[in-house]
Amino acid sequence: MQKINPSDEIFNADLTNREQTLKAIKGSKVVYLVAGLKYTTKVWQEQWPRLFDSVLEGCKKEGAKLVFFDNVYPYGKVDGPMTEETPFNPCSKKGEIRAKLDSKMIEEYTSGNIQGVIIRGADFYGPGISSSAFNLLVIDNMLKGKKANWLNNPKALHTFTYTPDAAYATALIGNTETAYNQVWHAPSQSDPITGEEMVKIAAEFIGVEPKIQVLGDGMLFMAGLFNPTIMSMIEMSYQFKYDYLFNSDKFKKSF
Repeated sequence: MQKINPSDEIFNADLTNREQTLKAIKGSKVVYLVAGLKYTTKVWQEQWPRLFDSVLEGCKKEGAKLVFFDNVYPYGKVDGPMTEETPFNPCSKKGEIRAKLDSKMIEEYTSGNIQGVIIRGADFYGPGISSSAFNLLVIDNMLKGKKANWLNNPKALHTFTYTPDAAYATALIGNTETAYNQVWHAPSQSDPITGEEMVKIAAEFIGVEPKIQVLGDGMLFMAGLFNPTIMSMIEMSYQFKYDYLFNSDKFKKSF
């Protein structure tokens, strides 16, 4: 982690600890909540509500704006493009957890208790996100001389968000007064491609053959017996069975 501004102060804090969270927020004008927790439903159920409540409390005490970077899990399975107006219809435990957080956030800024904004991204690729499905299943395997893994349906269209674009959009929105009290989708592919096409692009860049091994839910379950993170991916595998279309036109037209 490095400073962005000379006056920045960098220190460690356990965001599941209320006192440490309030200390981290103290004196802030804008709070960016981009934290990640261990990718298991149990951890999310136990820690996300407590973490989120502490962040909201801290923002209210300091009069700070809150920028929350979230995912598309609250939408559930969507037929067609996901937009900022897509209603919540989660079909997973993780989606239910995130939908509750988002609903609380929207209620807080709609009621005027805070100034807040929710930014969503599609599946990530790019630097700084080693835990993304694409990096774990495709890039890491290719670098080890193995076949790329793809979940369920490599012929389905899939939108990706490039991590530097997501970071830029988050900073830009957080510094734009008129962007608050609403939901934004981070800039992402305008024309999604299939998993097969994405693997070919990655293979060409790395300099290997674009070989794919398709992982169904059964194979994920077997692997998950030895890895709880993989087991937690099973309920989200619907995102790779059908076209996963993420629309970010609102951002592109506004900025």
